[in-house]
Amino acid sequence: MNTANNNNLIENELSKCIIGIAMDVHTALGPGLLEGAYKECLYYKINKAGFYVEKEKAIPIVFEEVRLDCGYRLDLLVENKLVLELKCVEYLNEVHLAQTLTYLKLGNFKLGLLINFNVKRLKDGIQRVVNGL
Repeated sequence: MNTANNNNLIENELSKCIIGIAMDVHTALGPGLLEGAYKECLYYKINKAGFYVEKEKAIPIVFEEVRLDCGYRLDLLVENKLVLELKCVEYLNEVHLAQTLTYLKLGNFKLGLLINFNVKRLKDGIQRVVNGL
């Protein structure tokens, strides 16, 4: 896709495109790999599709007007608006959802996708996480 046109995609449209790419990665690799393998492949495919994507983007905490790097890192950030939090776990739970929502709030993002690649069908491992959308 043309990056100039990608900036105009709203979060919901963008998430549909990225879910399709994630499904392609999962179909090719299947479950059972480490999170880092899926992250690298997804980063590659999203970039190849023409989207602007950042990997391991630092998200600071602002405390008493001071920006502090406390080690929070987004797995992937697409087009500066869609947070991707990747997991390879038996089950997603409330802690994973809370972590993703925290990232959305810290970065003032509206939408995140929590994606668990350790499932037979990826559609069963994707959860949308919303922050004021």
